[in-house]
Amino acid sequence: MFNGLFHDVKETNRYLRIWVQTLVPPVITTSLYFVIFGKMIGGRIGQMGGYSYMEFIVPGLIMMSAITSSYANVSSSFFSQKFQKNIEELLIAPVPTHVIIWGFVIGGVGRSVLVGSLVTLISLFFVPLHVYSWTIVVVTLLMMAILFSLAGLINGIFAQSFDDVSIVPTFVLQPLTYLGGVFYSISMLPPIWQAISKVNPIVYMISGFRYGFLGSMDVPIFLSMGILVAFIAVLYVICWNLIDKGRGLRS
Repeated sequence: MFNGLFHDVKETNRYLRIWVQTLVPPVITTSLYFVIFGKMIGGRIGQMGGYSYMEFIVPGLIMMSAITSSYANVSSSFFSQKFQKNIEELLIAPVPTHVIIWGFVIGGVGRSVLVGSLVTLISLFFVPLHVYSWTIVVVTLLMMAILFSLAGLINGIFAQSFDDVSIVPTFVLQPLTYLGGVFYSISMLPPIWQAISKVNPIVYMISGFRYGFLGSMDVPIFLSMGILVAFIAVLYVICWNLIDKGRGLRS
């Protein structure tokens, strides 16, 4: 257990030590989104869902930055340790598999929450903070961070090179996030495209998070929470089995 706690602290220190690489880029990128989409384009779009376009996109942009941060933190951290053979020390140590998993996940959650908080602070320069339910905001953010930390862990386990770590975020995660309703409400889409969009799990996460801020949603909040819980459970079982069996970890 001590080794697990030490690993939690180590992961947190790692992303704080290189904060210029881990915390600053998402804040700058999201600020550009606020300026371009919120100020320049938002004024022409008008209201969406009864709110100004800037208010509407803020929850989605916070969620997008948090998703990317949690996933990238765990996938890169795990693969780095695997590449340097440090992961073998954890595998031979008397540490339960779930402690190893949560050691990486907590690091991803911490970075995700920190980035999400910084983006929220930046948003205050562009739009007043409007929160319908802090409970839903916090719970959704934490569950999302856990989910994508687990997904990043799976990526790190299967990755054979540093290029493999960036493939999924670039070609899978980023497109799904952009098509998940960050910049628009899926209720605006034709029926066929609404049905297609609902296959994207990120739609439910962003909708639930937006409900916490604005009180409006594209899908029922309980369905959003149920999707998050189900995906977390499935990915956790996958991570546990992969690490417990040493899939791609033991030489």
